[in-house]
Amino acid sequence: MEFTEPPRDLDAVRLYRLGRVREALAARDYAGIILFDQLNMRYALDATNMQVWCSHNEARYAWVPAEGPVVLFDYGGRDTLCEGLPTIDEVRPANSFFYMLYGSTYADHARRWAVELNGIIAGRSGGNRRIAIDRVAPIGVQEMERLGYTVFDGFEVMESARAIKSPGEISLMKRSIAVCEDAVAQMRSAMRPGMTENALWAELHHANIAGGGEWIETRLLASGPRTNPWFRESSMRVIENGDMVSFDTDLVGPYGYCCDMSRSWVCGDRPSDEQRRLYAEAWRQIEDNMALLEPGISFRELTHKLRPVPDEFLRNRYGVAMHGVGLCDEYPSVYYPQDFERCGFDGEMREGMVICVEALIGTDGGREAVKLEEQVLITANGHERLTTYPMEWHWL
Repeated sequence: MEFTEPPRDLDAVRLYRLGRVREALAARDYAGIILFDQLNMRYALDATNMQVWCSHNEARYAWVPAEGPVVLFDYGGRDTLCEGLPTIDEVRPANSFFYMLYGSTYADHARRWAVELNGIIAGRSGGNRRIAIDRVAPIGVQEMERLGYTVFDGFEVMESARAIKSPGEISLMKRSIAVCEDAVAQMRSAMRPGMTENALWAELHHANIAGGGEWIETRLLASGPRTNPWFRESSMRVIENGDMVSFDTDLVGPYGYCCDMSRSWVCGDRPSDEQRRLYAEAWRQIEDNMALLEPGISFRELTHKLRPVPDEFLRNRYGVAMHGVGLCDEYPSVYYPQDFERCGFDGEMREGMVICVEALIGTDGGREAVKLEEQVLITANGHERLTTYPMEWHWL
C-alpha cells in the first residue's frame, strides 16, 4: 500500500495542537513552556530534527508562550527543516549546555541559555514568571530559578493537552495504523521456522520506513519460551516450528503517530491445545474490557469493572490494563484492581481520547505467553476500534 498525500490538512492539525498547548498553559496561569522533549516539540510545533539523537542530547528546544511568538532553538540554527510551519514565528541557534559538548564548562553555557530565554520571556509575558519545563538537566531549572522564575512540571501540561485528539489527528493516526498493519502482514508472510527473531522484527522496520513511518520505540518480539515472562527483547534466537511468536509494535508511523498493537501467532504447525487456551483468555480480556469504554466512565470505575484475570495468570499480568496513545504512549493509564491503590489515579474517559487495551496471558512458570492489544477511539456514543488486523479467530 502506497501513501503519498496526507489525508487531512496538516496545518489545521498543527494549529489545533498548538492551541491545545496554549489553552493548557492559560488554564494554569503559566507564561509559557520550555520544551526539550522531542515528542512534545513534535506535538506543539511539528518540527523534527534527528528526533532519536536529540532525545538523549539536549540539542534543541522551544519556547511556547501562552500568548505571543513561538521561538524554536534548533540544532544548527537553520530553518531548513521547519520552513512554512505555521506554528513557529522565529528560529534561533540552540544555546546548548549538555555535557558531551562542553564538559566541565557546561555550567557557563547553562547560564547563557537561561539569560537568553529570560530576554525573550521577560519582555513578552507581562511580568508573569510562572513557567513550565518538560525535560532538562537540573542546572537548567536552577538557572531559571536564579533569575526569579517559578518552574512547574511541563509533562503535566503536555500530557493533558495531548489527551484529546481532533478528527484531523485521528485521520493521521489511521494512516499510521494502515502502514503498521501492512508491515504486520509482511511479518506474517515472512515468518517461518529457522529464521531469527531479529530477522522477523526487521520486516516491521522495513515496511514502516518504506511506508513513510519514522521509528519503532521498543524491540518487543519474542518466541517460544522467551515469551514468558514478557518484556524480553527481540534476539538472535531461531524461531522453531510450533513456537508462539508474540510482539508489540510500538510503531511511530507517518506524521509521527503511534500504532501500538500486539498480536500472537504460532509459527508453522497448528496451535496446541494449551496455546489455544492462553489465546482464548487473552482475547476475552481484550473484548470484555474494550466493551466498557465510553465517555464519562471514570478510571476507578473501569478498574473495578475489568474482566478478572484468572489466578493462574495474575502474577504475569501486564503493567496496565489500558493506556492512552497519540504520538507515543500517553496519559491516561488504567490499572488492574490489584495495582490501583499503589499506582492508580482517577479521572474519566473523554470523547477524543485514544486508548490501548492490553492483555498478557501466561501462567507463572509456563512455557509461553500471549500478548494482544487493540487501539480504540473514545467516541460520543461509545468507542471505535481503530486497529483492524485480524485476530486468530479460528483458534477460538
